[in-house]
Parts: sequence; structure tokens; C-alpha cells
Amino acid sequence: MVYRNNLLLTVDLLLSAIAWWLAFWLRFNLDIPDEFVDLAWRNQVWPLLAYGVSLLGWGVYRHIWRYTSVAELTRLICAVAFGGLLTTAVVLMLRVPNFPRSVLLLQPLLMFLALGGVRVAWRILLERSNPAQDLAGKPLLVIGGLHEAAAALPALRGARDWTPVAVLSTEVSDHGRRLQGLPVIAPLDTLPEMVHELRVAAAVVVAAPGSDARRQALLATGAAGLPLLTMPRPDEWLRAGPGTLRLVELDDLLGRAPVALDEKGLSELIAGQTVLVTGAGGSIGSELCRQIARFGVARLVCVDVSEYAIYKLEQELREAHPQMRGLYYTANVREPERLLALAQLHPPAVVFHAAAYKHVPLMETLNEIEALRTNVLGTLNAARMAGAVGAQRFVLISTDKAVNPTNVMGASKRLAEQVLQAVAGEFPVTHFVAVRFGNVLGSSGSVVPLFTAQIARGGPVTVTHPDIVRYFMTIPEAAQLVLQAGLMGLSRQIFVLDMGEPVKITELARLLIRLSGQTEQDIPISFTGLRPGEKLFEELLANDETTEPTPHPKLRIAKGADTAVDPVAVMQWIQAAGPVPQANEVRAWLRDLVPEYRSIS
Repeated sequence: MVYRNNLLLTVDLLLSAIAWWLAFWLRFNLDIPDEFVDLAWRNQVWPLLAYGVSLLGWGVYRHIWRYTSVAELTRLICAVAFGGLLTTAVVLMLRVPNFPRSVLLLQPLLMFLALGGVRVAWRILLERSNPAQDLAGKPLLVIGGLHEAAAALPALRGARDWTPVAVLSTEVSDHGRRLQGLPVIAPLDTLPEMVHELRVAAAVVVAAPGSDARRQALLATGAAGLPLLTMPRPDEWLRAGPGTLRLVELDDLLGRAPVALDEKGLSELIAGQTVLVTGAGGSIGSELCRQIARFGVARLVCVDVSEYAIYKLEQELREAHPQMRGLYYTANVREPERLLALAQLHPPAVVFHAAAYKHVPLMETLNEIEALRTNVLGTLNAARMAGAVGAQRFVLISTDKAVNPTNVMGASKRLAEQVLQAVAGEFPVTHFVAVRFGNVLGSSGSVVPLFTAQIARGGPVTVTHPDIVRYFMTIPEAAQLVLQAGLMGLSRQIFVLDMGEPVKITELARLLIRLSGQTEQDIPISFTGLRPGEKLFEELLANDETTEPTPHPKLRIAKGADTAVDPVAVMQWIQAAGPVPQANEVRAWLRDLVPEYRSIS
């Protein structure tokens, strides 16, 4: 490295000397008088010293000039300008008689042209001397805006398996231009012709996650029979490398901007503390555990009724966080004595209550009492346990189906919110809050695993209604916002998450079919009709509610009239209802306690 830098410095100083004489030559119209030749020789040392110091001081030789970019040229400009100023300062301080001052202006310009030109020429020479490397990979089409494509192309050119051959812009006005030597074509409708003409093997989309461009690209590449790839996310770079491509996933199409967390506040809340999570083996519960482990929790008490789920969580967390003390219990939130005993063994500072029954059709018929026992009594038991041991915070995971509920599951979750607010009055030391959000991509019981299984079987994909829409968010986003709400919330507050725009389930099915590499001709979509208790549109706020903003842009506080309930009376009725109560009696009782509940079963 030292030898290389010394060689480069020698070459640059030689170029500096040439630029010095060229400046004199140009100053005197290509004929330097004899007295000025002597003047130039006597003062040659000053620019050599000045530029040598400046080039070394600006770190010009730390750059790999094969990959010259604007950043490297900017640093070179600074080094040359500083060297020119040093030369000027020395010449003026020495008061060299009759020195042509225009040389002091001409030499830095010539110096930059020489140094910059040599570096750019070196890069061009290296790239042209190894054309086999550029053509080694399979032809790749880059889809996205010119700004995103310009940022992605250097990494894509470093990938061994792929060679970018063209850019397919999302803006029609970009057609016919060139970007980093590649032709720019538009619009997306031209994709089939480009695939045939350029013999493209795959396409990579570089647009922002969740943007319409990604969905359009998926549909277009699906019609052209191309696999659609994407760049790795930053958290995948360490595993895969920034030039490694992967297939587009559903999260890439429906995902949103990353959640900005109050890292300092969460660390103060969780680091060195004991945190208890119920329903820890579920989709949301397990992700909560992963997020909590990041913040240096002293003890993480994981509780779930499923032996297999808690076993899987234990294996994962022990491998990912060997330094963390994890305690993994099989327990049912319906059993208050068991919950209280665990909390007394490991008194938690924060409790996240994610245990619940959430499948609407199953809870709507035959299992109504089960929804009440788990969702309502389970919440009551967990909340009282947190209050009894003096936990600082208790966070209930609620749902958008609790707003103007039309099914037993939604009504049971709304009643759980009311019970939580009532328990908050019994334990003023603990802050009890609830967090509502919609469907979570990939969570157990959601439509995505169902559709994926149906596609794997060859279809059809069953959708209940062509106009049904739902709010969706990713599992990490949901868990992070739950943590943030737990940090911010005051007792009795209900937080509503920004779920973005609702998604048509039919469009979701089409995207999943295309992601599987097939079309709707291969995997048809059939409509089966709305299921018992199912709405066409979910709501995040009840009609009589408004919201208030919070310091976090994705969290709002639901404000509405609290419906007072007596937790003791609720518990007694559910216990007295027996193992198989009449469904109409359960619904009538729910309507009394949850006035906005309107059964459509």
C-alpha cells in the first residue's frame, strides 16, 4: 500500500511539474522568454511541495480510483485548490520579481485537468480491458425511477450473477435517455418487447417499498414470465451482501416506511428490567419478545398455552440472545393463580398481554364462550396480576375489530378494553393502556398463509367478497408500535396505530399469485361469500370517538366516552354461563355491555 501511494504521489508531482510549465507556455503564447524559463526553474520547487502536502493532507490516495465518483473528484478539487493557494502564498511572500501572476491561476486548472483526466482514463481503461467480467452475469433489467436506479447500479454491477443491460423507468418522459451507459426505456408496457430484444433473464425493482411502482412491476414481469427481484434490505446486508438480489416478497409490496422508535426511552423502560409477555409464542407475542431482547432486558418471562410455540421461541431466543435470561412457561391466562404465582416469582416492570383468540368465524359459532373466557377473563386476570405485583406498565394488544363490532370476537376485545379501564382504577400505580391495530401480514390465522397454501395446492384462492378490504401492517412494525405505545401511554388510554391505506383482499390474492410465478389463468380466484360476523370494511375508530395526536406520527389516542363495567360482575357472569351456554344469551349479554355491538350472524 505504501509503495502504491508513493508511486501515485510521484506521478501526480510529475503532472504538477508539467502543469507548471504548461501554465508558463500558455501565458506567453506558446513561447516562453529566456528570462522567464530561468524564473520557472528557480520556483519549480514551490508548487511541488505545495501540491504534495495538499494531496496527502486531503487524503486523495485513500480512494480506489477504479471506482471514481463525484465524491472522489470533489476531494481532488479541494486538494488542487488548496495546493494552488499554498503556491500563491509562497510566491507572494517571497516577492519573486516580475513573476507572471496569471500562471498562479492557470496552473491549478491545468493540474486538475491532468490529475482528474488520468484517473478517469484509468477507470475507463480497466473497465474496457476486462469486458468478460461485465458480461459474466445474466442480463438484468432495472425497474424504477432514475434516482433510485442511479444509486442501485454500482451495487448491481458488483453482483457476480447479474449484468444490468437497461433501465425501465416509471416516468414516460425518461424514454430515450441514458443512465451510466445504459439505455432508459419507458413505460412498463414495453417490458415484453424489451425482454425479447435484450434477452433479459430477470428484472430487479429498485423503487421504494410499498410503492405502486413495485406492484406495477410485479404485474408486468408476471405477464412477461420474468422473476422479479429486489435489493436486500439494510438488515440483510451483513448476511447476503449489498449486491445480492432476492425475490420480491409481499412485505416489499405492502410494507411501509420503517418505524422510528424512541430508542433511549425504550432502553430506560426495558434495559435491566423484568418484562413478562403473555401469548409469547404467537405471531405478535414472539416478535415483541425479539424486539424486547434488543433493548437489554434483564429477564424476559415468556408465557404461552402452547407447548410447541413456547419451545420454538425458547430455541430461537437462546441462539439469538445467549446473554439474555429467558424464562419460558406454559400457562393459561384463564388461570389467575398460575399467572400471579409466576409474576410473584419474577415481578415484571412491564407486561405485554398478547394472548387472545382472534379468528372471527371460529369464535362466531360454537366457541362464543371461549372467546369470552380467553379474551375477557384472560385480560382481567393478566391486568390484575400486573397491578398486584406493582408493574409500571401493562399493554393490551387489541384489534380494529373492537370498533363497532359485528362479531363475538370483536365484541369480546372491546369488552376487554372496558375491563382494562375499570381495573386501572383499582391499581393507580400501574399504567394500563390498549393498542388497536388491524391485520398483520403473515400472522397465524391471517389470509396470507391461507392463500399461500391454496396456491401451493394449485388453487383456487378463495376470497369471501370482491370488495372486501382490510388494513395490513408487518409483524415487526406492529410489535415496534406496541412497544412505543407502552412507553408513551397514560393509564386508561387506547392507542390507534396508523395502518396506512386499506388493501383489497382481491388485490392481495393477485399479488401472491404473481409472487408465486403464476398467473390468474393458472390459479383462479373464487368468491365464497361473507362469513358469519365478517364486515366488508374494518374501522379503527368507533363513530362516537375522535383521536388526539401523540409525539409519534404513527400513533394516535382514541378519545370517547368510557362505558363503565364491573369486572367482578363480568367475571361472575362468564363463570356462571357454564361450558355450553346458548349463543343468543351470550350475544344478548354482550350487547348490554358493549352498546355499539351489532351482530350480523
